[in-house]
Amino acid sequence: MTQDIASNSLLITTLDELNHLAKVLRSASIIAVDTESNSLYAYRERVCLIQFSTHTDDYLVDPLAVVDLSPLAPLFADPGIEKVFHAAEYDLLCLYRDFSFKCVNLFDTMLAGRILGRNEIGLGSLLEAEFGVTLDKRQQRANWGERPLTANLLEYARLDTHYLIPLRRLMKAELAGRDLLPLAEEDFQRACVLPINNNGRAGDNRAADVWRVSGSHDLSPQQAAVLQELCRYRDQAAQIMDRPLFKVINDQTLLAIATELPQTLDDLRRLPGMSPVQIRRHGQQLLRAVGRGLSAAPLYPPRSPRPDERYLARLEALRTWRKVKAQQMGVTSDVILPRDMMFSLAESAPRTPPELAEALVDSPWRLEHLGDEILAVLLAS
Repeated sequence: MTQDIASNSLLITTLDELNHLAKVLRSASIIAVDTESNSLYAYRERVCLIQFSTHTDDYLVDPLAVVDLSPLAPLFADPGIEKVFHAAEYDLLCLYRDFSFKCVNLFDTMLAGRILGRNEIGLGSLLEAEFGVTLDKRQQRANWGERPLTANLLEYARLDTHYLIPLRRLMKAELAGRDLLPLAEEDFQRACVLPINNNGRAGDNRAADVWRVSGSHDLSPQQAAVLQELCRYRDQAAQIMDRPLFKVINDQTLLAIATELPQTLDDLRRLPGMSPVQIRRHGQQLLRAVGRGLSAAPLYPPRSPRPDERYLARLEALRTWRKVKAQQMGVTSDVILPRDMMFSLAESAPRTPPELAEALVDSPWRLEHLGDEILAVLLAS
């Protein structure tokens, strides 16, 4: 256990130290949490640092040194311990993906800022407004997978949680004073429900999906088949190099190749985004991918049934209503009605108060304060 990163902060690098930390944190009623990952530097990102703060101390856990983080699982699952994050969604996805941690009893200072109608909801902006603290964000794009971590990186990571508990105290008081705390608590609870894909994993699927490339729907079916082969090659190369896809070849360069269908290295050199290094490393393989795509069956975009016109009318009516309501309350539209909730209401189309109550069973605040207006919008559309 290394001290002197900063006053009252500890770096945890062994299982014994982690077990001790878990006991310390389980005795707290509230802790602040953040994570750092290496998404800009690896094919499969991983959590490379987990930060915790209590009222008095800061802790940095190194998951690359401590292989077994299971002692922390009960901490995240304990409803008696409040976990304070800023912009929790990505952190929660990563913690579940890498360690199967499930979180309950969350306070998210970014969500709180949105509900309070703050114009600036970044952590740096909030800390500067509340405490006059300026965070140094020069380390934001650092490679957290490199070891050893420098003192500057460790200090940067420590400060991401150091002020979260005091910030939560101020924001919770303001939410309560404006009768918005129940709404915030609903959204905090919703944030703990993670999207799980078909593989039982949280978050996005890494499969090379040609239709996720911006502009792919403008290609001919044969060009789309070429783009699919190019995406497959890039994915294989990224795995071998252990680099993110965009650091191998970016989407727009692949799209340009699929559009122009180069046959020679000279053809490739004339395309935007193809550097001499990329030509040397990938040129021949890219040309082979183009050839495979031209020989493959044409690729058509997946067909989605056209939504019912009545559904589209309800969706547009809800979208218009929430925009006006958001302007009246001085918040963003998603605070009034999150997108998934809006789509669900347009789909289920409740027509009576009991039906609306069932549709909004996880959001009693919105049912109580906005339910009559929502029902009127649905009935009129």
